[in-house]
Amino acid sequence: MDQSRVLLWVKAEPFIVGALQVPPPSKFSLHYLRKISTYVQIRATEGAYPRLYWSTWRHIACGKLQLAKDLAWLYFEIFDSLSMKTPEERLEWSEVLSNCMSEEEVEKQRNQLSVDTLQFLLFLYIQQLNKVSLRTSLIGEEWPSPRNRSQSPDLTEKSNCHNKNWNDYSHQAFVYDHLSDLLELLLDPKQLTASFHSTHSSLVSREAVVALSFLIEGTISRARKIYPLHELALWQPLHADSGFSKISKTFSFYKLETWLRSCLTGNPFGTSACLKSGKKLAWAHQVEGTTKRAKIACNTHVAPRMHRLVVMSQVYKQTLAKSSDTLVGAHVKIHRCNESFIYLLSPLRSVTIEKCRNSIFVLGPVGTTLHLHSCDNVKVIAICRRLSISSTTGDTTEIPGGLPSVYQKALGQREQKIQIWQKTVKEAHLTKDQRKQFQVLVENKFYEWLINTGHRQQLDSLVPPAAGSKQAAG
Repeated sequence: MDQSRVLLWVKAEPFIVGALQVPPPSKFSLHYLRKISTYVQIRATEGAYPRLYWSTWRHIACGKLQLAKDLAWLYFEIFDSLSMKTPEERLEWSEVLSNCMSEEEVEKQRNQLSVDTLQFLLFLYIQQLNKVSLRTSLIGEEWPSPRNRSQSPDLTEKSNCHNKNWNDYSHQAFVYDHLSDLLELLLDPKQLTASFHSTHSSLVSREAVVALSFLIEGTISRARKIYPLHELALWQPLHADSGFSKISKTFSFYKLETWLRSCLTGNPFGTSACLKSGKKLAWAHQVEGTTKRAKIACNTHVAPRMHRLVVMSQVYKQTLAKSSDTLVGAHVKIHRCNESFIYLLSPLRSVTIEKCRNSIFVLGPVGTTLHLHSCDNVKVIAICRRLSISSTTGDTTEIPGGLPSVYQKALGQREQKIQIWQKTVKEAHLTKDQRKQFQVLVENKFYEWLINTGHRQQLDSLVPPAAGSKQAAG
C-alpha cells in the first residue's frame, strides 16, 4: 500500500486534559527538556528510564528546575490521570492516600508511582501550547500558524472557538510545527550532537515511536480500525516510507519525520468534526427567539470511547437534565449558556464550562479536569479530580482549594504584625495633636523606605504625566 492511504492525526485528549490552561514554567523550554531527556536516559538504574518514578522526578523538578514540590506533583499526577486505569484502581489509590496520617506516609506511597519516561517528556513539552507569546499578542496572531490555518466551524455565528485545548486545528499545527523538536526529545543521547541536535543520520528507536503514540494515532483510509502510531510505522508495507530498518530495529530520523508530515491530517474525532458532522441532539427545546441558536452535538455514535465529545452551545433560559450513555466517559464542553439549569448526571471524562452566565450546573463525577473560563455568576456542583478556574468571577466566601501553606503562613505573620501595631497605637492613648505628629513621622519613614528600596519609581510611574510633557507628547 502507498503512503497516501495512511491517515494520521493528533489525539485530542492529551491537549484537552493534559495541557494546563496557563503559561508553562520557563524551565519547560526545549533547552531544559533536552537536558532532562539525556539525564534520565543515562540513569536507567536510578528509577529514571524507561519508567520515571516520582522520587526521581521530584529530584529533577525541585532540585534542577527549581519548581515547588506541589507543582511538580501536579504535573506528575495530571499525566498519570491520562493513563488507562480502571475506576477501581483509582479508587483504591485514593483510599490509600486518605489513610495516610502524615506527609511522610503520603510521600512513601507516591514514591511507588511511576510513569512512562518518554511519554512524560512529550507531556511536559506540549505544555507550550498555552505559552504566552508577546509577538503574537502584538500582531494578533495565534495558533495555528498561517500556513496551516484552516477555518474551524463556529460555535456561534459571532465567535470562533479560541480555546486552544479544544481546538483540534491548534493541536495539529502545534505538533506539525514542533515535530522535529518532539522527535529530538525522544532520541537516545548517542544520536545527538554536543548541542543536543539530531543529524541527517540520526536513528530513532522503536521505544521512541511507541512513546509518540501518546500524541499520534491513525488508520488506513477506508478502514474503520484505529491504530497507535507505532503499529502503522512498523507495518511491513510501510517500512520504506517510515524509514524502519529490520537490521538495526530503528527508524531513520529524516525519513520518519518526512513520512509523519506527509500523513498528518485533521482529527476525525475532534471538536471541529463533531460540530460539522456530529450527531445533533434535541436536548434543548427549540422555541422562538434566541433559543433557536442552541446547538448540542456529539460524536459518540462513531467515536471510540476515549474520543467521545459532547459540545453544548447557547442554551438559553432552559432546564436541561440528562443521564445518558451518550455522556458516559465523554469530554464535555459547555459554551455560552445563559440563565439555564443544566444537569449532566452521568460519569464524565472532562468538562469545560466557557463564557457562561447566570446558570447552575450539576455534574456527574468528572474523571479528570473541570475547567471554568470567562464565566460570570455561575454555580457548579461537581466531584472532580482537578478544578481549574480562569478569567471567571464564580462569588465565594473563600479561595477555592485554599492558599498554599507557605503563603498562608506568611499571610498570617503579616496579619499578626498589623494587629500588634494597631494594638500598640490604641493603647498609647495619644492626643489629637500627638496623632497628627505621629502620622507625619510614619509617612516620613514610609517615604524613606520607598527611596531606599527603589519602590518610589513604581509609584511615580502610576501618576499621569503633566500635559505638554515629552512623555505625554510621545
